[in-house]
Amino acid sequence: PALLCRILPTRPDRRAPNSFPVSTATAPIEGEKAMTALKSLEREFPLLDINFQSFCASHGILTVADFLTHDLHSLAAAAESQPASLRLKEGISQVLSIVDTLHQPWLDGLELLQDAMDNKRVLSTGIAAVDSFLHGGLRVGQLTELAGPSSSGKTQLCLRLASSVAKMDRGSVVYVDTGNSFSSRRIHHFLCENDDTGIVQRVMSRILRHSVFDINLLFNVLHQLEFVLGSQEYREGCKVQLLIIDSVSSLITPVLGGGSSQGYSLMTSLGVLLKKLAHEHDIAILVTNHMVGGERGNPKPALGESWKSIPHVRLLLSCDYETNTCNISTLKHPSLVSSPNSYMPKKVTESSS
Repeated sequence: PALLCRILPTRPDRRAPNSFPVSTATAPIEGEKAMTALKSLEREFPLLDINFQSFCASHGILTVADFLTHDLHSLAAAAESQPASLRLKEGISQVLSIVDTLHQPWLDGLELLQDAMDNKRVLSTGIAAVDSFLHGGLRVGQLTELAGPSSSGKTQLCLRLASSVAKMDRGSVVYVDTGNSFSSRRIHHFLCENDDTGIVQRVMSRILRHSVFDINLLFNVLHQLEFVLGSQEYREGCKVQLLIIDSVSSLITPVLGGGSSQGYSLMTSLGVLLKKLAHEHDIAILVTNHMVGGERGNPKPALGESWKSIPHVRLLLSCDYETNTCNISTLKHPSLVSSPNSYMPKKVTESSS
């Protein structure tokens, strides 16, 4: 989508024209994965569509293994002469990204510790009580889930967070809206609470909203975002800091029925992709989830047991209209298990506005 292409200018390429990054795999990929047909990857990676497959087939490339043994410089040159050259080159980069994902290099304990230390930056939610509850805010490099019943304030918190991050002059926000619930007026209201009317236009220009109504389009948007993040120039005030998906459950739930495992595979692939984006590109990701009936009628977050292990942090939001308060509690947080002496409050209460 053109909207995501507006995020940032691309970094000047210091390699030879039409060149592509060489895969960082340090050993052969398992035979079964290497023989994966490009056609079978289309559902999860929409960039690898029928046009890309036809282009590759014309060069004798039908599988990932074929792709790896081909001269990528000549393939890029051939793509340059095609009408859809940009999309074809994005497809080539996408296959290389898939290869790197299938075979990651080994990391020793010191490298893992350093990586954990590097990912300690947090983004303020704009609500002091919530920031205190989350040890400073949303942690960069992690996937956070916000679950709650209808009208509990999930979207309001997403909008508050988007305005807070965009206001900090540290980067931009990508807001994936799956239910037409994004409200620029509400963000304007948040900004004007502190007499910040003069910065409304600047802040709003840093929030990039995209409407998505099915999971295949979501994969398409995320892979294009991954491509942009991998090539963008990291200048102060330009880098994407936050990705919000409100709500992820409305896209996943329709593909889980029918007794087929395909929906669960898509859900797992989505979770892996989101965590990969957060970790590799140093951004915070927030997704919202709705509630369903559990045992004895007690509500629980949707998407089941397969999903609950995916987010790094799981929060539960509820609203008491009689007392005009919102309650947020933790279902899962790294601080709860990282140390026997670590402390995380069970619940924080904030007056709703």
